[in-house]
Amino acid sequence: MQATSRTSLKSLERLVGTWKLTGDATGRTWFEWMKGGRFLLQEVDMRHAGRRIQGLEVIGHLQRIGEKPTKDIRSRFYSANDGLTLDYVHELTGDRYTIWFGERGSNSRFVGRFTPDGSCYSGAWRWPGGGYSVTCTRMGRETGGARRT
Repeated sequence: MQATSRTSLKSLERLVGTWKLTGDATGRTWFEWMKGGRFLLQEVDMRHAGRRIQGLEVIGHLQRIGEKPTKDIRSRFYSANDGLTLDYVHELTGDRYTIWFGERGSNSRFVGRFTPDGSCYSGAWRWPGGGYSVTCTRMGRETGGARRT
């Protein structure tokens, strides 16, 4: 992986740990690095609009054999509830965290901001005809099996 790709992915380091979700969505989410540090994993267990949503997201740069890594940080979310796979593009610059559904620039996106101490980020998912607001508060920096306790 090129150094610039590794550096941009490391911008997501502040997500590592356990987060409590409040607002229009409630529950928890956990972020941890996959061995080797080339992918960030997110496990989700939340409720929104009366529906439980569980799944796993793998976040990193796409890199096919013989190709350079993508400039954008991309992810795929695997939904345990209905078997859907959803693709996203992530960008964390300063305290602003943006996640686009599908491709960068999509009108379906999350835009949030971290507090100066990094203990909380809040924002909103917006898409044509809908959306929801959420606040994520850090519960701890532990990873692995300890995050579920």
